[in-house]
Amino acid sequence: MRASDTERDRVAERLREAVAEGRLETDEFEHRLDAALKARTHGELAPLVRDLPSPGSTMEPAGAASPVPAGRDGTWVERIGGPATSRRAFAFWGGFNRGGRWTVGREFTAFAMWGGGHLDLREARFEEREVLVRCFAVMGGIGVTVEPDVHLEVDGVGVMGGFGEYSPMSEEAEPVPGAPRVRIVGFALLGGVDVQRKWSKAGRRKLTGGS
Repeated sequence: MRASDTERDRVAERLREAVAEGRLETDEFEHRLDAALKARTHGELAPLVRDLPSPGSTMEPAGAASPVPAGRDGTWVERIGGPATSRRAFAFWGGFNRGGRWTVGREFTAFAMWGGGHLDLREARFEEREVLVRCFAVMGGIGVTVEPDVHLEVDGVGVMGGFGEYSPMSEEAEPVPGAPRVRIVGFALLGGVDVQRKWSKAGRRKLTGGS
């Protein structure tokens, strides 16, 4: 969700209170204040005050009042916002893999020619709540895996190849409030782009209440 001027000002005021109370060093305050004034979304604002109590309080974290909704287990708040660690992937007569804990840029481009690659977003962070992933496969293949409860849009073209989404019935789930929106676009020529919804091991344990 887009942040308003009022919300940016509210976060800036919390930061000023925190530095006045000695909770933040001057350089950290200046860094966070600059980020708050430049923030465009709630996901960028929430991490700036999550570790700070409300002004005059030592109990309630200021981030608890964040307007950013949580996902099924509260983890989506933690996973949205922050600088991207990768914005592109390229394979030519080879392959690439992005998986585990990485931060997806709000615009990400993947290209594979005479090779292949895999983008696993199930444990990733997201630079913004909405990300655009462009996939281009020429005589090669790209696989994309997301958790079933994200907002997913797939809109690609396959020419003598395939571009689409496949998910087993057992992996179907409704998108939850606060989950990121992932748009996957592009084309496949004599190759394929396969998008799949599939729970990670950690996600499945949380879903079933396992340890």
